[in-house]
Amino acid sequence: MEIDYMDRLKRQLAIDLNCSSSDFDRTENVLTVSAANEGRRMYSKEKYFFQMATMGSNAVISADEALHPFLREFMADRAGHRLFEQEKLAVLECELNTHGYRLCRSHHMCLPKFDVSVRGDFPVKWFKSRVELASFYDGRFPNALCERYLEERPDRIAVCAYDGGEIMGMAGCSEDAPGFLQIGIDVFPQYRGKGVGTYLSLLMKNEIIKQGGMPVYGTAAANIYSQNIAVNCGFRPAWVEIEAEKIEKKPERYET
Repeated sequence: MEIDYMDRLKRQLAIDLNCSSSDFDRTENVLTVSAANEGRRMYSKEKYFFQMATMGSNAVISADEALHPFLREFMADRAGHRLFEQEKLAVLECELNTHGYRLCRSHHMCLPKFDVSVRGDFPVKWFKSRVELASFYDGRFPNALCERYLEERPDRIAVCAYDGGEIMGMAGCSEDAPGFLQIGIDVFPQYRGKGVGTYLSLLMKNEIIKQGGMPVYGTAAANIYSQNIAVNCGFRPAWVEIEAEKIEKKPERYET
């Protein structure tokens, strides 16, 4: 069965980038003033200096007004997806540097598209409360969980696969915005290649859907292993985004 979350995604991105959800259906690029809107995904407590996202037809850029003169020329008469190419990002990086900022990594994001089934005979255990998750904030699961419990985007659920008494891997999800649950996965090296990551990610996706949330899967452009997990679980590419951070700040882990 095909699952369509695109309208829901547009509404969330509109909050994040301070625009209208219909802006993502336009062919021309859109520039807005950045804002810390209520209901945004809480990766930063402050408004972003620069954010850019594309769902394919155009690019929507939300930025501090100091960047707008440059950005109007940067995005003029160019297809939105072209703005994410290295040549254009290099020019953008130089401009950001003059303001004390730099680009973070580009995030390739997926949404469920198809209902799939994956066989797995691994014993699993679910953890669905803050108390149950507390013992896992020890650095073993940097993708499945945040580095610590974060009130602004809390980890909600985790599921572990076991080999006897040993954990093989974990899938977790953080609620980055209301109902917007991003899946992360960690599989220990000795258990990779056995389908553990795919099985746990599928279980997590199905549990989020069952609870009425929207499962989201993020990955880096060159992380083929993670991309294959997403595809095998019925996810498909939905949007790409990138943002800027202050140069003195270390980048946070974001994707699986």
